[in-house]
Amino acid sequence: LEGIQMYRRGILKLCLVVPIALPFFSGYAIAQQTTLKQQLIGTWDFVRTEATQADGQKILPFGANPKGVNIFTADGHFVQIQIADGISKFASNSRVTGTPDENKAVVQGTLALFGTYTVDESKKMIVYKVESSTFPNWIGLVQERPIDSITADQLIHSNAGASIAGAKTLNIWKRAK
Repeated sequence: LEGIQMYRRGILKLCLVVPIALPFFSGYAIAQQTTLKQQLIGTWDFVRTEATQADGQKILPFGANPKGVNIFTADGHFVQIQIADGISKFASNSRVTGTPDENKAVVQGTLALFGTYTVDESKKMIVYKVESSTFPNWIGLVQERPIDSITADQLIHSNAGASIAGAKTLNIWKRAK
């Protein structure tokens, strides 16, 4: 009889504790789920861009060891800078008096843009609204960048509307430390 009463008290305690504790555990599970936007927020270092041209040829438009950064803020702003490896210094030591060849190397070896962004969670896509860019053709455009993959340490997204005519690019970034 005493064993049955202990068993009943145990069941009663369990019935009282579970309804109180359950919301905390379900909240914990919900908190562990993150949206694509939450995963995207922060600073990413540029690894490389792989461009596939219309004829199928693949190139690295910023070279094998480029520099750059892509920053996504929680309030929906972004800035992206990509700079090719090996751009020579200007002989004049002044950015406004570069030679035609020096200026051409900078224009072809760099890309910078900024503006606002949203994330289409269902399509796994970053949507840029470009406020300004070193490639003026993009100013004011809305660009969709499909997310090919995202982990805690790496972001890969595509750009079918690349600044290289007829090419589709794959941009690879690593989380800044």
